[in-house]
Amino acid sequence: MLKPQYALVAYVKHPVGEFVESLRRELHPELPHLPAHVTVLPPRYLVASTGGATPPPTEATALETLGEMCRQVDPFEIVLGEVETFVPVTPTVFIRVAHAGYRMRELHERLNAGIFACREQWPYMPHLTIVKMATEEKALQAFEIARELWNQFQGSRRIAVEELTFVRQGEQNTWVDLAPIPLGRSLVSGKSW
Repeated sequence: MLKPQYALVAYVKHPVGEFVESLRRELHPELPHLPAHVTVLPPRYLVASTGGATPPPTEATALETLGEMCRQVDPFEIVLGEVETFVPVTPTVFIRVAHAGYRMRELHERLNAGIFACREQWPYMPHLTIVKMATEEKALQAFEIARELWNQFQGSRRIAVEELTFVRQGEQNTWVDLAPIPLGRSLVSGKSW
């Protein structure tokens, strides 16, 4: 069995999330359905804090650690900006976090430590991914469509970041939700993880 990767995301469930999920299905219908989200910690392996002979931490330990770290962060709000692309670095189309992105970066820096420490492949930039295409050309086509449709979107672009979700890599590009992690308060009681 392969060692799983983990990530931490803030799901976007209001009309912006519905818009992005619908647009993703239109632009790349063969992809597995992924809920709209802003990533706080990109995929990573859990690491032993001593870095040596200690076995990697368990999911329960990781969840407890996240709960402690997130209790110290008050919920906040971000505002989404324009549609952009990471081409030519990667064929990804996304919506940039235009306001309070610094809060997402601060949260990322706070949590990218200890058992979650990871040297990121790219500098962290808060964004809501619309779609990752197979080629640069397809990404640029998707970018034009997404930009036009996003400019027509009439709903609020404000997103409350009150809860994060700890996820584990599943099979065939899927992710499994492990637990919600509220910001600024204790974990939801009554559930054992």
